[in-house]
Amino acid sequence: MALVAVYASLYAIAVYLFSPLSFYALQFRIAGALRPAIARKWVLTIGYAIGVAIGYMFSPFVGPLELGFMPVMAFIAGILGYVFAKQFKNSYLVAGTVIAAIIAPSISLMLYLLFNLAILATLPYLLLSEESVCFIGAYTFRIIERRVTWWL
Repeated sequence: MALVAVYASLYAIAVYLFSPLSFYALQFRIAGALRPAIARKWVLTIGYAIGVAIGYMFSPFVGPLELGFMPVMAFIAGILGYVFAKQFKNSYLVAGTVIAAIIAPSISLMLYLLFNLAILATLPYLLLSEESVCFIGAYTFRIIERRVTWWL
């Protein structure tokens, strides 16, 4: 329970601190670097979904899609990221890649529904930014893991 709360808090705080980069059609959500950690603990998926909901409270466009749809998609992406990562020895990179591959189209769909932005126009940029952030996070967690077993 404590790990979930800490993870949700870290995610929400990072969204808030880097809020100019966290929203709009071209985003680079630094908080997303935390997502690869789900490879080690499936329960972090709950913290991720809660963190997404809290983080979206700081969105200039806060509404039902941000507070309902996106936390549900975060939970689904987290679970699938964990399941796929398990197949590859709890790979941070696999977890992050899977999560980003689900979140990018989800955000693109949300932007289409909210602002009528073409999905094919926003999806490539969102996919690039989401995958980049997850790659950075995966690499960071591998470095941390060399010194500390943080997931026990």
